[in-house]
Amino acid sequence: MNKEENKIQEDELQNETVEAKNENVLDAEADAMISRIAELEAALEESEAKVGEQQDSVLRARADVENMRRRTEQEIDKARKYALERFAGELLPVIDNMERAVELADRNDDAIKPMLEGIELTLKTMQGTIEKFGLKELNPHGEPFNPEFHQAMSIQESAEHAPNTVMLVMQKGYELNGRVVRPAMVMVSKAASGNVDEQA
Repeated sequence: MNKEENKIQEDELQNETVEAKNENVLDAEADAMISRIAELEAALEESEAKVGEQQDSVLRARADVENMRRRTEQEIDKARKYALERFAGELLPVIDNMERAVELADRNDDAIKPMLEGIELTLKTMQGTIEKFGLKELNPHGEPFNPEFHQAMSIQESAEHAPNTVMLVMQKGYELNGRVVRPAMVMVSKAASGNVDEQA
């Protein structure tokens, strides 16, 4: 081998070494870029997961607020409707006594006629006032017995009334906006013993 050939081989070897170094550098840079891309993808996935969690939290918080608002509105509505319930319960015996006074008064006695008219007028005014505020009278005479609105004080045989019919109202009941404040105290009919076919 001559010098010239050695020089060519050395140049080629040097070029191969430089190319190998360049390839190693490129491989290292490519590996670094791939590693960095993987890191960024992982960070992106983590961020997307956090955003998803936060969106879920926001939706849950909105739902909680909406439920709380709805419950509060219902409670306020109930409070408005039934605020007078206790007051009405205390007022009912007064109305009962005024009704008894009107029923038992001697209408022929001229001495008490003005007082009786005053009691009747006061009773009418009071009944009108309580009706304005949603208090409704339950006077179920002749109606079928309903344990939600009536309290049976006694049961009596009757040929004149169908079984389970209110024969007599001993004390009127009242309801406030659909809720029973006091059930009506009633006497309920049952079939007369002679009318029941006991053989059946």
